[in-house]
Amino acid sequence: MKRRTLLAAPFLLLTSSLGRAQALPAPTPAPPPAEASPAALAPILDRAAALEPLRTVLVAHEGARVAARAYHGARLDSPTNIKSASKSIVSALIGIAIDKGVLEGVDQKIAPLLARDLPADPDPRLGEVTLGNLLSMQAGLERTSGPNYGRWVASGNWVRAALVRPFVDAPGGAMLYSTGSTHLLSAILTRASGRSTLALAREWLGPIEGFSIASWARDPQGIYFGGNQMAMTPASLLAFAECYRNEGRNAAGAAVVPREWIAQSWRVRTFSRFTGDGYGYGWFTREIAGARVHYGWGYGGQMLYVAPARGVSMVMTSDPTSPSGHTGHRDATHALAGSILETLG
Repeated sequence: MKRRTLLAAPFLLLTSSLGRAQALPAPTPAPPPAEASPAALAPILDRAAALEPLRTVLVAHEGARVAARAYHGARLDSPTNIKSASKSIVSALIGIAIDKGVLEGVDQKIAPLLARDLPADPDPRLGEVTLGNLLSMQAGLERTSGPNYGRWVASGNWVRAALVRPFVDAPGGAMLYSTGSTHLLSAILTRASGRSTLALAREWLGPIEGFSIASWARDPQGIYFGGNQMAMTPASLLAFAECYRNEGRNAAGAAVVPREWIAQSWRVRTFSRFTGDGYGYGWFTREIAGARVHYGWGYGGQMLYVAPARGVSMVMTSDPTSPSGHTGHRDATHALAGSILETLG
């Protein structure tokens, strides 16, 4: 057994609700509200230091931050690469663009929006792929993630390289987790609005108190990387999670992300073949500690969790250079999240 797996073991025993979600049962009704005590979380956060990849943990309960801890030389105020957790942010931008009329809706076909990068003789199925298919990872195109990732990002045109991949399923079929799908969304936002995705994020999500993107990589054509290589502070990511927990409103009560879009994003449309967890529009869903929890997950263990029925948002960042799936670290962050939820009541 690898050392990381051994380190994760104490947290894997803290909750019995980490089984794979196949049918996603209705969430357990929340117990009566309890007084959230930061001191009650201290022993849990102390034990979390045993998780070698873990870097930060931030917790908010009913709108108030109740925990903030850094580990292994990390700083709470330093931006970190949130990796694929940024897919949840791209999803929010798509929802706002639809609300503003920049895009028509989730059933809008993507081919006309990306016409300049379509293959010379495109597969007819490309004409059937919708915005919703990209958001839920059901485009049907061969994945650009996993073993195909390196070759994809080494190409001279990431949009074109994603569009020329062969179909391995029909649009709307099984979930095929692919960062190329989210990057196509970034390209669509750029072309439909005439502005960069970063400029849109700063304007549209800027009203979230504390939200800021420190840096973001771009492709060879200058399109911001949809779904990866975005740097934010843990507190900024928590502010985003809190906006979703608060039904799209910022702390001042102003609407930022449409409430209806959040509901659409969290509705399970397919399931991950790697974890069994449900997936909506840029968000995974599973039950943790008796609560339905929606989460974003980035390589290495960059996590944001929202448990609306418990009034809790959490962010965990980890070493972005090592995987978290097969090492057990992702499961350890889920277990840590469960312990926090059980303690807050």
